[in-house]
Amino acid sequence: MKVTKTAIEGVLILEPKVFGDARGFFMESFNQEAFDNATGQKWSFVQDNHSRSGKGVLRGLHFQVAPHAQGKLVRVTQGTVFDVAVDIRRDSLTFGAWVGVELSGESHRQLWIPPGLAHGFLVLSDSADFLYKTTAFYAPQAERSLRWDDPAIGIRWPDVGIAPTLSTKDAAAPTLAQLTP
Repeated sequence: MKVTKTAIEGVLILEPKVFGDARGFFMESFNQEAFDNATGQKWSFVQDNHSRSGKGVLRGLHFQVAPHAQGKLVRVTQGTVFDVAVDIRRDSLTFGAWVGVELSGESHRQLWIPPGLAHGFLVLSDSADFLYKTTAFYAPQAERSLRWDDPAIGIRWPDVGIAPTLSTKDAAAPTLAQLTP
């Protein structure tokens, strides 16, 4: 597995080895030992989630607050998304910074987003299947959102030719300055 560090401490791009031939391909999509070695820490995943979305759907930016903060290992099995992590750890040197990575079913790349970051993605293809593992169970009382277009963060979302399709919750999310510590 190839591991690439990003500008935000702890956020990693993971590229599994893919073995292809005339029949198709094989890859190990997750290996606990290799993942622990890549992150330098032992993580336990407790939940797997799968969403399917159409072009222009923007999900996020989502996170859960402590004690239910979630780390997420995300990947796309079909289609293409622009995946974003925003550092909302107030004691971090990169507080308010973001990283964006294109993930697709063809590239097989994954993104590790540790607890304490907000996460979201924009679907670039006609549709996309998005899978992710979490280190904490979904806890509705701890769920929060961050405004996807907060100018203080300045995420440069790709132009897909249509306005993003948002949930009501995401459209009304607070800015980084409005988040309560």
